Amino acid sequence: MSSIGRQIRAQLPYTKRNAASLALLIFAMVLTLSAFAEVGLARDGELPIGLPLYGGGLVVLAFAAYFAQAKFAPYADPLLLPLAVALNGVGLAMIYRLDLDTSKTKIDAVAAGQKLAEDEASAPGQLMWTFVGIAMFVVAVLIMRDTKNGEGPLAISPKTMQRYTYIVGLSAMVLLLLPIVPGLGGSVNGARVWIFIGPFSVQPGEFAKLMLVVFFAGYLVNKRQAMSLIGKKIGPISLPRARDLGPIMVIWFFALGVLFVQKDLGTALLYFGLFISMLYIATQRVSWVMIGVGLLAVGIFIATLLPFMSHVNQRISIWQNPKPYFDGGCLVDNRVTPVNPDTDIYKQVKAELEAKAVEYERAGNKQKAKNTRLIAPGSYACSNKLGGEYSDSAQLMKGLFSLGEGGVLGTGLGQGEPWRTPLSFSDFVFDSLGEELGLTGVMVLLLLYALIVQRGMKTAIAARDPFLKLFAGGVSFVLALQVFVIVGGVTKLIPLTGLTTPFLSQGGSSLMANWILIAILVRMSHDARKPAPQAIQDEGMTQIVSTR
Repeated sequence: MSSIGRQIRAQLPYTKRNAASLALLIFAMVLTLSAFAEVGLARDGELPIGLPLYGGGLVVLAFAAYFAQAKFAPYADPLLLPLAVALNGVGLAMIYRLDLDTSKTKIDAVAAGQKLAEDEASAPGQLMWTFVGIAMFVVAVLIMRDTKNGEGPLAISPKTMQRYTYIVGLSAMVLLLLPIVPGLGGSVNGARVWIFIGPFSVQPGEFAKLMLVVFFAGYLVNKRQAMSLIGKKIGPISLPRARDLGPIMVIWFFALGVLFVQKDLGTALLYFGLFISMLYIATQRVSWVMIGVGLLAVGIFIATLLPFMSHVNQRISIWQNPKPYFDGGCLVDNRVTPVNPDTDIYKQVKAELEAKAVEYERAGNKQKAKNTRLIAPGSYACSNKLGGEYSDSAQLMKGLFSLGEGGVLGTGLGQGEPWRTPLSFSDFVFDSLGEELGLTGVMVLLLLYALIVQRGMKTAIAARDPFLKLFAGGVSFVLALQVFVIVGGVTKLIPLTGLTTPFLSQGGSSLMANWILIAILVRMSHDARKPAPQAIQDEGMTQIVSTR
């Protein structure tokens, strides 16, 4: 890898590419403003009223980020910032489109008595978190500078993080444990990955993943020589020494702990896959990848055998056959019994709950009546009548229907019905975009992600320091793996997980963490592309002067 790095550094244009970055940023802005305009024209036949606020606000934020990059990281890769702005802009436009509760299509659907999914899309909230995310990008670019060159007394560089490897790793562990603290953490959709602070909810795992990249990079840069040694050979495969299996077993148990405690399959896959990928980058041994895949399969198999892991088991069951769970299914003795609104048991339980609510109202207890009406009849019937585990595959199947409705070219922004899918603005925003942009549009979005990962990997190869190579490679891979896990889940390639789609999904934690990720890549690409310091004078002209 070092020889490849020297070749790439030799081909790098050691010049400032600010003009190219500005041109690409303007194109990203045109793309975003066009998306907002299309929503309004398709819905109302005129430009949307929110165009100056949302489109203009994103333009101001994007150019603020550009000027910070041009000033403090002028040699940075010119593609990273425009790619992130384009993804963030398209996501904001889609959430704005889903936030239009007064749209004619929704009014007509309600008038016809059609069932709609609950919509909590918030374009103002997403714009606020975009502002916070880009502000953190600017702050990170300002702070991550080289103190050796006197760029600032409070400045640090990505390299300085290596000195705090174990402190950063411990901090990541603390963040991951916060959701299980009573009174602070809470369970959402079966996974315990959130903490609640007043009116705000935060997903600390989004920030912990960046800290784990620092920890893994600092650990592996010191241990890579030992972990590269070959123990036994089985055919063409060179296995590592048994004594070197300790670290991967520790991370395996850690991932299982995350799976058991937080009941979040996606987070466990992300952390374990991150370590295996960085281990491969450090040692270049395929055997580590094979061992990692084997341990991952064993871990998932163990999870399916444990009775308290029913949430994960049902995710896998729905992935294998989602039809019995559509609109509600109850798993009893390894058999799925439908409890959807068309079944007799659902209607019976619904009538019983309504009768209880009426009794509470007559007794003057309006709050109990309200809470009773909020109980889902299908879930109540499953747990109290049948004694099974309830789950609903409507979210996954409606998302697949949305993708099928979009076809190759899509229905057009503002002309589809993506709000019929539950969580169409967060977990299933990719399916929402697939319906209105089609296969062509989502392939473009995946290409934008691929370009960010490619530029990050190029930065990793060109980096001169081994720690920075692992750091840049890990940051790039964690983005790629997260996109794969969530896109694979909503397209039924793999079991559905609770991860968010970077830059596209609604939510502040993911947006802030991913803008920090882009800032890290911008800073490291600046260091990799920056010309090496020149000697003060030509060594060939050095003279020796005698004092005698």
